[in-house]
Amino acid sequence: MGDVIQFKKKSTKDRHKGHTLCKSGFHKWEISGKKQFDVKQGKLVTLSICARCGETKTELK
Repeated sequence: MGDVIQFKKKSTKDRHKGHTLCKSGFHKWEISGKKQFDVKQGKLVTLSICARCGETKTELK
């Protein structure tokens, strides 16, 4: 018979890393370095990206 390999179960901290806060609506927003301009409305658009889950949102200024 072959060797038996023991698999280590992931801890709950590792399994849920970055998901529990974002699912509850507490994102960690970081502003992207790209400055965009909305031609139709004539305003600057700020692109924010969540550092944990990668979700994006845009804001008009």
